[in-house]
Amino acid sequence: ERGGNNSFTHEALTLKYKLDNQFELVFVVGFQKILTLTYVDKLIDDVHKEFRDKYRNEFQQRGTLGLLNGTFDFKDDFLRLLREAEESSKTRAPTVMKTFEQSLKSQKTVKCMIETRGEKPKEKVKNKKNKGSKKEGAEVVAAPGKAPAGEKPLSAEKEELSKDEILQRNREEFFKRHMKAGERSSKSPKAEAQKEKGKKPRVWDLGNSNAKVLDYSNSATNGSAEAPPGEEFDPEIALGDRNREPGRLYDLEYESDDEVEEEKVLQNPAKPSVKKGGLGGMFGMLKGLVGSKSLTREDMDPVLEKMKDHLIAKNVAAEIAVQLCESVAKKLEGKVMGTFTTVTSTVKQALQEALVQILQPQRRVDVLRDVMDAQRHRRPYVVTFCGVNGVGKSTNLAKISFWLIENGFSVLIAACDTFRAGAVEQLRTHTRRLNALHPPENHGGRTMVQLYEKGYGKDAAGIAMEAISYARNQGFDVVLVDTAGRMQDNAPLMTALAKLIAVNAPDLVLFVGEALVGNEAVDQLVKFNKALADHSMAQTPRLIDGIVLTKFDTIDDKVGAAISMTYITSKPIVFVGTGQTYCDLRSLNAKAVVAALMKA
Repeated sequence: ERGGNNSFTHEALTLKYKLDNQFELVFVVGFQKILTLTYVDKLIDDVHKEFRDKYRNEFQQRGTLGLLNGTFDFKDDFLRLLREAEESSKTRAPTVMKTFEQSLKSQKTVKCMIETRGEKPKEKVKNKKNKGSKKEGAEVVAAPGKAPAGEKPLSAEKEELSKDEILQRNREEFFKRHMKAGERSSKSPKAEAQKEKGKKPRVWDLGNSNAKVLDYSNSATNGSAEAPPGEEFDPEIALGDRNREPGRLYDLEYESDDEVEEEKVLQNPAKPSVKKGGLGGMFGMLKGLVGSKSLTREDMDPVLEKMKDHLIAKNVAAEIAVQLCESVAKKLEGKVMGTFTTVTSTVKQALQEALVQILQPQRRVDVLRDVMDAQRHRRPYVVTFCGVNGVGKSTNLAKISFWLIENGFSVLIAACDTFRAGAVEQLRTHTRRLNALHPPENHGGRTMVQLYEKGYGKDAAGIAMEAISYARNQGFDVVLVDTAGRMQDNAPLMTALAKLIAVNAPDLVLFVGEALVGNEAVDQLVKFNKALADHSMAQTPRLIDGIVLTKFDTIDDKVGAAISMTYITSKPIVFVGTGQTYCDLRSLNAKAVVAALMKA
């Protein structure tokens, strides 16, 4: 799925590889990263060609696995090709600058470079010709305006009239023109609009026109100096679905086109299928089919172009869409297709497999297992949330707190957003509501969630350190660190975030990103990771460990942000926020996301 890049670097080594899709072979060459070997590409191409030519018959008879089970000798051929590649790089002469005799300037004569006075350059002459052609065109346009032969021209008619008569006629024409203009302006609707002056309040069809009903200024419960009464809190609204299983993180659900078609068939089983006429139906069925043919880049290019546009329309970042299509092309080039398989279906299938693979990274983050492991070591499990402004860090932190409480873990929320007005109050409200949903009486007298805050304008890294120490002393299972939103280009704030992570060494660093972003997802994640690496004091800096994808309920089937984020970081999407209640938290279902992405 990342075949667009044909090299891979690991510590001090660099690997370059080439795919042979026809015989399902991979040719890999490894060398020290510090060396700049110019002949590597030539070597791998020569080895690929020589190996295929030598064992082509065996491939076709026994297949690749049959060849691997047998014995083959290629060492001498490889050493010969390596020697030839090394010699070719040595014999290649360095590029020499051209001499004056070889340049175009030497071929010009002295006469053509001398400008005589009064002679204009060629460009000006050309412009003069263009101007002349414009004048000729104007004359041609003016020619049809001449009076017919039977009528006198206007100039001749004016000569016959006296000066006083000409003056009188001109005055009449002038007054006529002004009278017409006055009539036009009187007909315009602007004059009527100007009559109605003053501003009238808009009255909505379903609204209440009585302003007194909407006036809460004198109410004792809204904006008064007195202490506010107890907050009316409806658990039904906060929890949403009451039929759910407590503590369970449900998968995202999406109904693919195939399932919809199956339902339609089941609903209308008696409906007869429409049969097309003999040859027309046969040719329609065989149209676009390629039988037992090796795929070429020319065959795939039109399909890949459409796929790329489709991915971009689904909110995949343009750069990622191009790389995905390039990797699919490299994966399929030279592959032999089935007898009744179209190029479009083959490319689409390969792209679907690549997308599912991208959304299922090698390292899976299991938060509950890691929290239990931290419990055994008698220390709190620390999670830090970071991201740009307004993506929903505090809201989704509260949802994750609720999920952890339902699984029996106590949570301490560290209010490290000491910059945004109302950030601490927002977390305090969430803490109060979570304690109302899970009171201490239901958990043996233990308070399941607490807020650790030191107000505004303080050092976020210091507050996080104090909160972790407090959680260790008080026996909390999890510490959730809320940080201030910051743009990826703000160097001072990114340095502060890197300091917070480096000093406190959290177990999990989650990047909170919204599903509405397109190309911006790439820029955000690349710069967040780069800032964490550059500003960290540790030799092996902590980068982003996972992603929380928010506002997923607002995008319908434009789910491309999930692909962009996982492709950039190679990290999993741990949680998906899908609504406004505490229960609207889901785990990512890769197949459901890909089904939504491939939907027409």
